[in-house]
Amino acid sequence: MQTHEIRRRFLDHFVRAGHTEVPSASLILADPNLLFVNAGMVQFVPYFLGQQTPPYATATSVQKCVRTLDIENVGITTRHNTFFQMAGNFSFGDYFKREAITLAWTLLTDSVEDGGYGFDPERLWVTVYLDDDEAERMWLELGVPADRIQRRGMADNYWSMGIPGPCGPCSEIYYDRGPEYGVEGGPEADEDRYIEIWNLVFMQNERGAGIGKDNFEILGPLPKQNIDTGMGVERVAFLLQGVDNVYETDLMRPIIDKAEELTGRSYGVEHTDDVRFRVIADHARTAAMLIADGVNPGNDGRGYVLRRLLRRIVRSARLLGAEKPVMAELIKVVTDLMAPSYPELATDFSRIETVSVGEEMAFLKTLNTGETLFDNAATAVKSKGGKQITGSDAFALHDTYGFPIDLTLEMAAEAGLSVDEDGFRSLMAEQRKRAKDDAQARKHAHADLTVYKELVDRGATEFTGFDELTSEANVLALIADGVRVPVATAGQDVEVILDRSPMYAESGGQIADRGTITASGVKLQVNDVQKIAKKVWVHKATVESGQLTEGDVVLAQADPAWRRGATQGHSGTHMVHAALRQILGPNAVQAGSLNKPGYLRFDFNWQGALSEQQKADIEAVSNDAVGADFPVNTFVTDLPNAKKMGAMALFGENYGDEVRVVEIGGPFSMELCGGTHVEHSSQIGPITLLGEASVGSGVRRVEAFVGLDSYKYLAKERALLAGVASSLKVPSDEVPGRVEQLVERLKVAEKELERTKIAAVLSSAGMFAEQAERVGAVRLVAAAAPEGVSAGDLRTLATDIRGRLGSDAAVVVLLGNVEGKAPFVVTVNKAAQDLGFKSGDLVAAFGPSIAGRGGGKPEMAQGAGSDPSGIPAGLTAVRARVAELAG
Repeated sequence: MQTHEIRRRFLDHFVRAGHTEVPSASLILADPNLLFVNAGMVQFVPYFLGQQTPPYATATSVQKCVRTLDIENVGITTRHNTFFQMAGNFSFGDYFKREAITLAWTLLTDSVEDGGYGFDPERLWVTVYLDDDEAERMWLELGVPADRIQRRGMADNYWSMGIPGPCGPCSEIYYDRGPEYGVEGGPEADEDRYIEIWNLVFMQNERGAGIGKDNFEILGPLPKQNIDTGMGVERVAFLLQGVDNVYETDLMRPIIDKAEELTGRSYGVEHTDDVRFRVIADHARTAAMLIADGVNPGNDGRGYVLRRLLRRIVRSARLLGAEKPVMAELIKVVTDLMAPSYPELATDFSRIETVSVGEEMAFLKTLNTGETLFDNAATAVKSKGGKQITGSDAFALHDTYGFPIDLTLEMAAEAGLSVDEDGFRSLMAEQRKRAKDDAQARKHAHADLTVYKELVDRGATEFTGFDELTSEANVLALIADGVRVPVATAGQDVEVILDRSPMYAESGGQIADRGTITASGVKLQVNDVQKIAKKVWVHKATVESGQLTEGDVVLAQADPAWRRGATQGHSGTHMVHAALRQILGPNAVQAGSLNKPGYLRFDFNWQGALSEQQKADIEAVSNDAVGADFPVNTFVTDLPNAKKMGAMALFGENYGDEVRVVEIGGPFSMELCGGTHVEHSSQIGPITLLGEASVGSGVRRVEAFVGLDSYKYLAKERALLAGVASSLKVPSDEVPGRVEQLVERLKVAEKELERTKIAAVLSSAGMFAEQAERVGAVRLVAAAAPEGVSAGDLRTLATDIRGRLGSDAAVVVLLGNVEGKAPFVVTVNKAAQDLGFKSGDLVAAFGPSIAGRGGGKPEMAQGAGSDPSGIPAGLTAVRARVAELAG
């Protein structure tokens, strides 16, 4: 049975049982406890916590999930993937244990012809919590024999989110793969032979604080008993497809086949190679899903996880023998495999490919840098007679430069060296512990939103701001310091919930409106408007005068000037987005935005900086659209129809069944958007791009002023240009040419000054050579260079001095003092080298005095120290060392 069919049968089974099918949430949700969605129940957490009333009593979904905490172990075991699909059924105070157990059992054991999976019930085992007699009795009633039911403790059969909140005992279903996979005795004996395929959580209690799976207090029962189950789609797939592990299923093995083709190696021959093939298959799929949901490679958070995944693919392919880039081919295979269930992969294929290939090319350059750094480390070890790369060097290569440890091991072996693997792994373990500690520290109880629950259940705030700026409204609630209050008085900060409001609540990149709430003798200044549960407007206000009481009838007004500027900023954002796509192509896709009165910021996916011409063209296209006075039309339609019409959607955003479309100039711009806009594009006013820069790997940002703010900016620039023109005594249009002339003259003057300085420095070479000391058979110049001599000039001076000392064995050591640093150069001629003198040895003699390090070849070494005050002591030390060697 193919994986897509397994998904479909699961959903159909529960829909037939009265559940509402809910689409998978994005892998990225606004939950401070989660880097990525890692369980099927995450999108339902507000319902389980009782913060919101669910719109359905029961639900079913197949949720995209990513877990990457133990990424280094992927491929070593064959049971785990970083990306996986969790099929689940959920009950919010409706049915409980008996129904959950029966529904799971029937789907697993019903025949394929009857819509089930056709598992042999004789090969299914179940576990229950230690004291859950009720669950055990229900399994017995279904015909599961007592000897295939095992009781387990909290660590195995008691579920919670790891933070205070809902929890409860669980019952897990396992499949016995047979004696060829391990020992008898059920899940307690061997979880490789007995594979867990479904976990039924009976969410009935509330837990307190604590760390670990079993170190917390059970506070008491929840108001309602809930069901949360999770069936691992990939695990069921490999069992039903008769293969040994998840990597050989229909959605994974073709990726390995492609990797075999790209590398020339074969899967199933050698364990180390097999691990690398699994890493490629697993990570390629995960990377594609993350990019599709809007993640881009970066140096922290989600972006760093994606970067690690992509780089592990590249290094694994390289270790398997790939000589050319591989990501484009792998992403194509992943898209073909996964698109039947996740069509966004096909729709957005070009962008996903661009991001992944861009990161691959950047990492290949990093690998080249890492090889050079390794060569330096290996040379240093050998020069000291060592045989081993230190664990700290290997860790620095891995952690700082992204150089894989297995490449370090391979290259060390080729160089006749070993690597301190224990030291490396110890440092890695410390890093992982820090990461785990940090993750635990970030975990905290979900924000208590229960004060809003009644208001959320009452229904959504009616937003009137598309049609008017002033609305009469009723005060539904007042909240101060997280507590509902009946009255708010002058000087008090308060949250005001109205039944209707013309003020825009912050969302979609648009900053909230400012405004006022007034009644007879009462005035509140509204400084912010936020949404609770995406439906209730919370006006954050300060009472300026009078007393506001719950139930009052008030007049809510959005600030007209603020709204006018906000609409210009938001519509201007749509103009810039459309212009970017027109100039750069369809891969310039939105990655985020912010707009407020007079200003917009737009992030988009793109590799490399924009040229000056591209920026000028984007600005021109945007302003041409403004000048065209396009009508701005808005309408509501269903999501499939909006996409069919070509409306742009923000990646990673979850949309409802109905969406609002903003169309500006027909085909010029059409986006899904809930924000406020101008009525005609000419009302945006001029758009002035301020600049463009990188904000992460594969993500660029443009900023612009619009409307009056654009005019003010241009007026300021014009005044600045007029001032420069006046100083240069030329017309404004001649300023660029005049400035270019001045810059060229300045460059010529700087070059002449540099020649003069070098000549002065070199003129002192003869003096230094004449003052050379005779130390045994060696002529030594150890001196402080003239103050201000740069590192480059220092090298030139030292080389000249060495040349003036003729064929005698000669050593030159010069230490400089430049802006609080102590650059140095050591050079040793051939005759001195024959006597055993090496530049690096002499650096070791004086380096500690100036807190300096350096490197190079036997004939020359250079570097810098951070303590110029140690120069005299350093020169004394180097003279002593030369005397010792000259013996």
